[in-house]
Amino acid sequence: MRHNFLGKSPEWYKLVMLGCLIVNPIVFFAAGGFIAGWLLIAEFIFTLMMALRCYPMQPGGLLVLEAVAIGMAGDHAHAAEAIYREVRENLPVILLLIFMVPAVYFNKEILLFTFRKLIVHVRNKVALALLFCFAGAFLSAWLDALTVIAVIIAIAIGFYEVYHRFASGAGEHHDHDHKSDDAIMEHHREDLVEFRGFLQNIAMHGAVGTALGGAMTLVGEPQNLIIGSVMGWDFGEFFFHMIPVTLPVFLVGLATAALVEITGTFGYGYKLPERVWEVMHEADRRATEGRSSRDTARLWVQFLGVILIILGLGFHIAEVGLVGLGVLVLVTSLNGVTEEHQIGKSFEASMPFTGVLVVFFVLVAIIHEQHLFTPLITSVLALGGSEQLAFMYLANAILSCVSDNVFVALTYITETKRIFDAGGIDSAQYEKLAIAINMGTNIPSIATPNGQAAFLFLLTSPLAAAIRLGYARMCWLALPYTITMTTAGLLAMIYLL
Repeated sequence: MRHNFLGKSPEWYKLVMLGCLIVNPIVFFAAGGFIAGWLLIAEFIFTLMMALRCYPMQPGGLLVLEAVAIGMAGDHAHAAEAIYREVRENLPVILLLIFMVPAVYFNKEILLFTFRKLIVHVRNKVALALLFCFAGAFLSAWLDALTVIAVIIAIAIGFYEVYHRFASGAGEHHDHDHKSDDAIMEHHREDLVEFRGFLQNIAMHGAVGTALGGAMTLVGEPQNLIIGSVMGWDFGEFFFHMIPVTLPVFLVGLATAALVEITGTFGYGYKLPERVWEVMHEADRRATEGRSSRDTARLWVQFLGVILIILGLGFHIAEVGLVGLGVLVLVTSLNGVTEEHQIGKSFEASMPFTGVLVVFFVLVAIIHEQHLFTPLITSVLALGGSEQLAFMYLANAILSCVSDNVFVALTYITETKRIFDAGGIDSAQYEKLAIAINMGTNIPSIATPNGQAAFLFLLTSPLAAAIRLGYARMCWLALPYTITMTTAGLLAMIYLL
């Protein structure tokens, strides 16, 4: 049992998790749910920090299972309903992971074809950083950030597999484990480390871009829809209310991307090694020369699939996951993917993360039941004027870094509306507070991977394990963006609203 518990995780980690499971009930019954709840949040974040050593679904799941069992989510009937309500409200995100990520998987050839051309022809790292950051922002303004991250993951892991296979001496059509470096030839190891750093940089630039674009539009993030619905803003009204803050933050974000690459600080500045570029160039040449008419037809079908994803999500003809299912059916049908094991492979990347996300929803239900955020909410809403605006922004920022930003936005906008309806604030202040809630849940939450679902997806993806992108590394890479963009947002709200 000792060896089986949490598998190959370090012994000290197993002991820590056992200690948490022993201590939590004692704290709950001795000190109450408020203290036990914050302890549980800290422990859950710890499991995310150790994601590269042990997938967080198991240790995080054990923690919340015990918490529910001892009554931290209420009695049995209430807890079951509260957890189901959280899952039901986030069903669009779950459907997205189940169907949209596999749809992206079956369109990855055209994505790799397009971005391989960019990598081969755009040698300037600053230009690439700006390109990925801008592309992430532009796409996330219209598409869901998780979809955009899924695209970035597919592109990056495709590049990584090509070079890792070459550096291991593996044939193009042989089975190969890109997570293991055992077969890497010694003279390629230094280049592989540099290439991992390069992909870490590119992935983080793109991920930050999703936060920049996601804050701008009504459809950019789920919490935007909630805020827009409460305020009665349509797409255009939401955009123009937010632009005095989102535009400065966007420009500062792009400037930060360029600055960290030029200075090589905060873990940035990794270049694409010359030997890796040569491998990419050769792979692109072989792919171009050896492309048959069937290969070309497959690329055109995938190009159609990408266009359908963009149009389907841009015009919101259906829930994101259902659009993904439709594209998945069309692309696999037209490209002859009909065997179960071929289709099943496309679900491998997203299904474990779906489990992590549902575990996280259970934690959110416990946060709600124990009223962990109530003291901060009450103190912020008791303030007035510009001070209230600044603290509303910062309070949303802090809570969004440790909890679900949709839950945080819903809680704050509901309480703000209640005060407005009671005559506690005027309409101008009400609108400013709505902007502060939107920006606070979207921008500063990039500080930690658990602050945004897209960042958490990146952390728990196969790409993160391959390029050694752990929790602490993500926080360090996000730090310059967190400082500059959070400060820009705060100043814009104080002086431009």
